[in-house]
Amino acid sequence: MSSKPVVPFSEPPYLAGLPSPYYKETHLRWQKACRQFISKHLLEHALEWDTIETLPEHVFQTFAKAGMLLPSLPAPLPVEWLKKLGIHDFLGAVKVEEWDYIHTMIYCDEMARSGLAGPSGSLTTGISFGVPPIIKYGSKQLQERYLPELLTGKKRTCIAITEPEAGSDVANIVTTATKSPCGKYYIVNGAKKWITNGIWADYSTMAVRTGGPGPTGLSLLVVPLKGYPGVTTRRLKVGGQVSAGTTYIELEDVKVPVENLVGVEGMGMKYIMTNFNHERLTIAIGATRQARVALAAATEYILKREAFGKPLVEQPVVRHRLAKAGALLESQWAWVEQFVYQMTQLPKETADIELGGLTAMVKAQSGIVLNECAQCAQLLFGGNGYTKSGQGELIERIYREVPGVRIPGGSEDVMLDLGVRQLVKNFKAKTAALEKSGGSRL
Repeated sequence: MSSKPVVPFSEPPYLAGLPSPYYKETHLRWQKACRQFISKHLLEHALEWDTIETLPEHVFQTFAKAGMLLPSLPAPLPVEWLKKLGIHDFLGAVKVEEWDYIHTMIYCDEMARSGLAGPSGSLTTGISFGVPPIIKYGSKQLQERYLPELLTGKKRTCIAITEPEAGSDVANIVTTATKSPCGKYYIVNGAKKWITNGIWADYSTMAVRTGGPGPTGLSLLVVPLKGYPGVTTRRLKVGGQVSAGTTYIELEDVKVPVENLVGVEGMGMKYIMTNFNHERLTIAIGATRQARVALAAATEYILKREAFGKPLVEQPVVRHRLAKAGALLESQWAWVEQFVYQMTQLPKETADIELGGLTAMVKAQSGIVLNECAQCAQLLFGGNGYTKSGQGELIERIYREVPGVRIPGGSEDVMLDLGVRQLVKNFKAKTAALEKSGGSRL
């Protein structure tokens, strides 16, 4: 926590001098070390690197050698594997066995302090979403083949779910994986689109159709990418998060050993949905920080910018616009904190059921709030906020990134609908269980 006055909206309340019930000494110690490392190795040049659309390779290597890619994994961490690889703590601030989701939240929040999702996403998206299914569901043999290099950053991976004709509609994925006559290989054919980090990835944890139509026909497969026969990748130009390496992957008769199956054939939909919970929550955390960066920049701007003979902050209409966006921002952050705290208190199986639908909703709401805050900032910056250079450059960039929160990881309307459906499903299940036991609904 800084002793200097904090610009309104620029920091979460716990870093602005206000009390919070969520953060223990281990969290505060981690936040301080985390901010120092990320500021030095990422934030100083984040806008510059995002402008040229690619981070230098040494940035990934610096994070990998320091173990600073691993905090993007879901909590609790794979402690046994990390210790086997000689990884016992992060930056000397927190032991791997002490790690909880509040540490994860702090990491995601700090990584987004540039205001841009691309620079941090270029480093962490692959390991954050591509590795967990191997940890959770992969056989011992599969883990031993891939985890040592993936967890240490010697190799890179990505998660490949989305297809040209199947985005949020995961159940209708059409990429096929058919067993070869000898039974030793899956022959994979199809295409994946909008795959973050795919252009740099050595492997992909990929959703494929091993069975009939619908969700029961889906499986997860570790598919080699870089330089592998039958695999073609090309980078896609997208409106925001441009440095994260969005990729189109084509697969033509790609031979993948059957040992690369993750878990059980036909269980892919369950694995994907569970994996989405972590993805959606981390998107929500990062997007909320992006909204904070935008609103804080707007606050600083209206304090110094003059119009009609006085600073903009003295115009009631300006304060009103800022207040509305600020209320949304702080409400969203309070929900994120509460949500993450609940994850630290519930058993994993319970959290997946009780918080699954809410995860979709908190992710959707983060995009709505980011849109409001980025739009507010752009309007308060005026022409400067619409210019790709100068003092409003970052605001212009953040506003361009809003769809990158509202669409990936499950598009906004689908997420809102999913959230309510899951809540209703849970309510009906609990009601039926209560009636079966002879209890009262009241």
